[in-house]
Amino acid sequence: MTQTSQPVPDNPGGTRAQHIAMGALALGLLLLGAFTLRNFLSALAWASIFAIALWPLYVRAIARFGTGRHNILLPLAFTLGIALIFVAPVGLVGLQLAKQAQSASDWVHDAQANGITEPAIIQSLPFDHTQIDDWWQTTLGNPGGAQKLVRQTAGGHVAHVSRLVGEALLHRLSDFIFTLVTLFFLFREGVTLTRQLRHGALRAFGLTGERIGQQIIASIHGTVNGLVLVGLAEGLVLGVVYWIAGVPQATVFGMITAIAAMVPFAATAVFAVIALLLLAQGAIGWAIGVVCVGVLVTFVADHFIRPVLIGGTTKLPFLWVLLGILGGIEAWGIIGLFLGPAIMAALILLWREWVGEGPV
Repeated sequence: MTQTSQPVPDNPGGTRAQHIAMGALALGLLLLGAFTLRNFLSALAWASIFAIALWPLYVRAIARFGTGRHNILLPLAFTLGIALIFVAPVGLVGLQLAKQAQSASDWVHDAQANGITEPAIIQSLPFDHTQIDDWWQTTLGNPGGAQKLVRQTAGGHVAHVSRLVGEALLHRLSDFIFTLVTLFFLFREGVTLTRQLRHGALRAFGLTGERIGQQIIASIHGTVNGLVLVGLAEGLVLGVVYWIAGVPQATVFGMITAIAAMVPFAATAVFAVIALLLLAQGAIGWAIGVVCVGVLVTFVADHFIRPVLIGGTTKLPFLWVLLGILGGIEAWGIIGLFLGPAIMAALILLWREWVGEGPV
């Protein structure tokens, strides 16, 4: 006996119930996908930020050199360039730390055997330093006091701390490798992905959705210029000042300053520590000079250059830029440097359209 199949009704548009069911299914799958990739979301976000920031340069490179038959060399070159930007400074800092490890070990052994020498700056204090001098000689100047200080500082937890640091570094390394792999495919498939995202935004949200996407991209571009590039410039200028002032390992401290300067006002803590180191060496004039130059550089960067670079591209008031940066860091960690201003930019755009100021 032959069983005939029932005809499928022709309903390309679907009913309202089907649309609701499909929306629920899509939302459920999206949540399941986010839960599945929860440990990789940070790497995906970093790769997206790098791809957005470098996309104009990548497009110009495509126009000049082409994509090639398999579209591999150019994405690989950009990905390796990003890797080198991060690996080179970290490697340099690690090399400097390795060079100083033996000196630090020798200093610890000498302090345990002979005590810690009193800094010359104490002798040059403008007030009576007799009590400080007596305390130093009694507490730290003799081998017993120095050994007690070393034991309290180490606390017997060196191995435990080293293990925790090693695990954290391994986790960060795996995230970094996955970020690079994702970045390679974003570059390789970027043209197709951009077209699909624009089409999807138009279909789901209309022109407003596309404008929000453009606002977020513009915010990321402005944030990269205003935070990363300005931070690197601050680190370069202050690194030269450290070198002129005779700060040991001025290159390393310059890199640390550049990283800290990517967060508004954070570089102040670094050059304040540098000034204290110079004070400990008795270089009072250089310490004052470092503080003055550091305050001037950070003031100009945070109050004049960054508002133009970040707020100018998105027409976003700098107050909201600053709140987005600081709130983003608190909520999302370091990646909040870029997510925070992007979220604020999208909200401000929606507000302007809601109150009738028209699309930005």
